[in-house]
Amino acid sequence: MLIYDDVINKKAKLAVIGLGYVGLPIALEFAKRVSVIGFDINAKRIEMMRNGIDPSNELESSAFAGCDIHFTNSLDELREAKFFIVAVPTPVDEHNVPDLIPVKRASETIGKVIKKGDYVVYESTVYPGCTEEDCLPIIEELSGLKLNEDFKLGYSPERINPGDKEHTLAKIIKVVSGSDAVSAEEIAKTYEIVVKAGIHRASSIKVAEAAKIIENTQRDLNIALMNELSIIFDMVGINTFEVLEAAGTKWNFLKFQPGLVGGHCIGVDPYYLTYKSNELGYESRVILAGRVINDEMPMYVAKKVVQHIIKNAKEATGARVLVMGATFKENVSDIRNSKVIDMVRELRAYSLNVDIVDPYADSEELQHEYGFALSPATGKNYDAVILAVPHTEYKNLTEDYLLSITNPSAIFADLKGLYRGRFSKLKYWSL
Repeated sequence: MLIYDDVINKKAKLAVIGLGYVGLPIALEFAKRVSVIGFDINAKRIEMMRNGIDPSNELESSAFAGCDIHFTNSLDELREAKFFIVAVPTPVDEHNVPDLIPVKRASETIGKVIKKGDYVVYESTVYPGCTEEDCLPIIEELSGLKLNEDFKLGYSPERINPGDKEHTLAKIIKVVSGSDAVSAEEIAKTYEIVVKAGIHRASSIKVAEAAKIIENTQRDLNIALMNELSIIFDMVGINTFEVLEAAGTKWNFLKFQPGLVGGHCIGVDPYYLTYKSNELGYESRVILAGRVINDEMPMYVAKKVVQHIIKNAKEATGARVLVMGATFKENVSDIRNSKVIDMVRELRAYSLNVDIVDPYADSEELQHEYGFALSPATGKNYDAVILAVPHTEYKNLTEDYLLSITNPSAIFADLKGLYRGRFSKLKYWSL
């Protein structure tokens, strides 16, 4: 049951299911070399992509040029493919429990269209065992086909980094795995069509799933350590970034920084691992401790700003705060799981008047998702300015500009330490 030769010679079509910030770049990269079907259930998004527009605002229209790709939400057209890549989101619910609805629905879609000899590869981040224990049974039940006898299964975790124009799909080593030796090799060869950095062949699907989830769990824990150190050093009266700069002179010091940890990867993936751990009877302590620290940072920042306002003999009620940046990270438009939102809500809980500006975020989307919109323009007489997201547009602010929009006793909270040591008149604070 081989597939690579048919795909590379365009005798078989490759389909990508889920065309978000992960799926679309994969689909377009493959479409430069092979015939691709781009499938998404959202008809509006399909129409945008047919017109060369990336709904996630990550890719330029030029990325669509010269690609052999057909965008559709039709199951009949999806049936034409023989190699399926699933790249749907895997979020958590309000209780931080994995929400497998998108990946299960994608599995149902595959179960309705898969044929003998087809391949299915999941890229969505899941806990070890999910692909074989949760997704595979759905495919087999709906299709009537059996794994390895009739079709092959694999897992190859996505490593797309939103906003990163350097570490693109072709330049990042790809981890692949298969349901048997034949499928593992065929899947590896298929990904080699577009990944020039090399392929790492994992010994099993579970190993590949686990590798992906600990990538972000490791980062989450390291940032949590930096955030806890930031709290301690603030109490000591020293600047965290100065400490990290000094410690960073040692050759093996890991250069992580404090900050708000949101988005749909680092702030979500660890919960998938702890969920599986609890299911197996082991209660995670280290991983969840890191999650608690990072989830509490928005409230900590809000508290520090309010304390400054009160110390300067001003009532917190009605004080004015400007928050610069609303997305989950710099230079992207994605607001999903942005911890800036939690910080804004906390500030407003103290009865502060909060303005939010962001050159990337969509105001209507913010209003729909979180109940507040961007401010039409930056105002004046702020008692605090919080640089929450270090967008490129915010990296060259002058002290005179900040003084012109703030009151004399105002504080500039620079969460990522961009302006450390650059101001002499404005009250400055950073994590």
